[in-house]
Amino acid sequence: MKKSVNILFIALRLILGGMMLYGGIQKFQGPLPSPVAVVEKAEKFTAPEKENTLQKILYISGAKQTGYFWQVLGICELLFGLLLLLQGTSLVGALFLLPITLHIFLFHVFLESDEVGELLETGGLFLINILLVLKEKDKWKHLLWIKPI
Repeated sequence: MKKSVNILFIALRLILGGMMLYGGIQKFQGPLPSPVAVVEKAEKFTAPEKENTLQKILYISGAKQTGYFWQVLGICELLFGLLLLLQGTSLVGALFLLPITLHIFLFHVFLESDEVGELLETGGLFLINILLVLKEKDKWKHLLWIKPI
């Protein structure tokens, strides 16, 4: 039983780490769009879907237009995904990925709630991340409460 649980958690680490590596690499694919191109893309949509689509386009494009945030996010996904894949650093990788997977999930909850498949995927990744951190609670729980002297 314990062996199959360990295999399950190794598979979960590989899934989450692989997805983060893939996402990090994607941040560096292709040139960043110009602000004019972003506005032109946003203006192509019509009334019912325009507001929701415009929010998504402006949010992601805004992160790209900063000149650093999109790249920093990509580097963090690459680095933390790699830490997660390495057995000795998997707890550190899982801890550092927690706010990133939460943010990705909340992005889909609030800006793409109509995309059920992506909600399930990102919710699953966030759940995997939580499970990986909770599995190692004996290593970090003492940090939450230090007994007074």
